Amino acid sequence: MPYSSSLTDKEWELIKPLLPQKKQTRPPRWSKRQILDGIFYQLKNGCNWCDLPKELPPYSTVFWHYKQWRSDGVIDRILAILHRQVRAKVKKTEMDASADHRFASGQKHLQC
Repeated sequence: MPYSSSLTDKEWELIKPLLPQKKQTRPPRWSKRQILDGIFYQLKNGCNWCDLPKELPPYSTVFWHYKQWRSDGVIDRILAILHRQVRAKVKKTEMDASADHRFASGQKHLQC
């Protein structure tokens, strides 16, 4: 069952190369995409790890991968790629981001 936090096929193709490739001794029970869907579900909804829906991998599996990928910088790289994709979709640039921050913080433009 897809959730609003589930990866689209396009997003999955973008981030799949970022995931560590380890030699498998046996077929994994859960795909990396399913594990990422669990991670994104928790990050979006802010629920306890143990409250992940039963359709997703077990919370212990999801949390273990989250800790590993977080400490290795994989999660940050994934979020950066997805963030750039969203900004491109709405046609925002990095300059727009700094302007947004200035206006949000109440800074005024000086007129010369």
